[in-house]
Parts: sequence; structure tokens; C-alpha cells
Amino acid sequence: MADLNRIRGNRFVVIGRAGMDFYPDPPGTKTEEASRFVACLGGSSANIAVALARLGGAADLVTCVADDAIGRFALNELDRYGIGRGHVRSVGGEARNSLAVVETTVKDHQSVIYRNGAADFEMTTADVEAVDYAAYSALITTGTVLAAEPSRRAAFRAFDLARAAGLPLIFDIDYRPYSWPSAEVAAEVYSRAGAICDVIVGNDVEFGFMAGDYDKGLAKGRDLVAGGAQIAVYKMGEKGAVTLTPEGEFTTGIYATTALKPTGAGDSFMGGLVSGLASGLPLRSAVLQGSAAAAMVVARVGCAPAMPTRAELEDFLARHAGPSAA
Repeated sequence: MADLNRIRGNRFVVIGRAGMDFYPDPPGTKTEEASRFVACLGGSSANIAVALARLGGAADLVTCVADDAIGRFALNELDRYGIGRGHVRSVGGEARNSLAVVETTVKDHQSVIYRNGAADFEMTTADVEAVDYAAYSALITTGTVLAAEPSRRAAFRAFDLARAAGLPLIFDIDYRPYSWPSAEVAAEVYSRAGAICDVIVGNDVEFGFMAGDYDKGLAKGRDLVAGGAQIAVYKMGEKGAVTLTPEGEFTTGIYATTALKPTGAGDSFMGGLVSGLASGLPLRSAVLQGSAAAAMVVARVGCAPAMPTRAELEDFLARHAGPSAA
């Protein structure tokens, strides 16, 4: 069991994809009616890294990008946000960066994801073995990195190396069915990953998926904690979240906001939660900080560019007396 106090070092190695997001412009435009789009950095792991950096942490990304203009766009965006990319490798051939076309709408929201031949799935064990894990405070990854080989094998190798270096393992379930060969394979791999991680974050559907029964998701979270996880956060959308630990569990609500879109909340929640733990906040306060960050992002355009800074997050918390009742 890793020492979660190590997270206070506030320097993270994040494994997983960086891509491009297209947003129909102006906000509210339907994709099929759009005549122009705004491009932003995308990909759940890259978004989490941005969330951490904007809240004062340091984050280095480990992934692969395409050796083309879109891959170079992702690299330039990582530089712009101050994300370390010394372990981001460009790959040629037919590999392509992930592309998401995402509407800034709530009603009848559409997100169209292009993931065929994804460049980030080309990450190898050699890529993760080149990382000096002892230099970091924790390893963070999302479930998408496990969806294909050789990325899956590389991610589990990174888990082993990080664990040997004493790093806490932080896992965002992030289940995307379109990336997997079958639901059965995904459930088995996710359960294998969850069994060795210290902090596991997901929504009720994702935990239910791991359990093989959507009505048993909370029980799955409890089982993971009983099996060795130190924190599991079971998110329930507008109903708040249940946080599970070996010492007990508690429920928290959400912060009211006027949402422009549903996307980006999970990545921002993870950034706010981990940043809270890094700054020494009690677990409940760290969870609420994650909830506040999520509320801010769904009320803004984009994902990476919507991540709040430390000053913005503190101002939001100061202006909101507290979350809704769970």
C-alpha cells in the first residue's frame, strides 16, 4: 500500500492520450449546421494534466502522438499549458491522433469521437520504462489507455514500476465502449487495474460496468476498497458522490451551475481532487474541490481551456456557500 502523503509533492506522471477537440462555433451551434470550428487540446489524460498544472501542480505526460500536423498541434498545446512532454513520442505510419467533435450544448448534445488507429495505443513498454518514477508524487492514468495493445501492456508495466518506486496509483475508470473489442474484455481489464490502484474514480455507470451489473456499482467500489484501494469515489452526477475508504464512507453534493455542455467534468474533477490532496486538504474538502472544478468546466467552452486556475477556483468556492444536499 502506497503512502498517499507522497501526493503532496505535487508532481505527477500522467499516462494516456492527447488529441484534438473541435467545437462548433459559436457555442450552441449544432455540428451539422456549423460553418466553423474552434480547435483545442483534447484527450482525457492531457485534460487532467492541464487541470493539475493550472491549479499549481507539475505534470508530465507519457503517450504517443501522430507524426503529422495534428500530432504537432497536440505537442504545441502541451507546451502552451506547461505540460512536460519529454516522454511523448511521435509515431509514423497510419497512426492518427484522437479527434473529438464536441458541441457546446446540453440538450441533444452530440460528441463524435474518431479513434481508428489511435496513435496513443502505440505506446510501448520501452516508453514507460524510460520514466524515472522516483521523481514523481503519483502516477495517474485513465481507463482508455488499457483498451488496446501495446498500450495496455505498457500501462500495466508502468503500474509495476511506479509501485516499486512507492508511488500511489490513481485510476480514472473513463470507460469508452467504442475503444474496446468487447464489454467482457473491458470489464476484466478494468477490474484487474482497479485491484492494484490506490485511488479509483468513476461514475455510477462505470462502476456498474466493472461489476457486470449497473445496480451493483456501489458494491463494486466497496469491494475495491476492501481489496486494498485507499479511496474510491463513486460519482452520481446531479446526485453528488459517495467517497469510500477503509475507515468509512461519506456522501457529498454538487455545486449549482448553468451548464453549457456535459463534457470535461470528469477530467476537471480528477484535477481538483488530486490537487486538493496535494495541498493537504482533508479528503472531504478535496472531493468538494473536485466537484467545484467540475461545475466550473461544464459552464465554459472547451475542456482543456476551461480548466480553472487556482485563483478562479478559490474565487468560485468563496462565492458559493456550499454544495447542494447530497
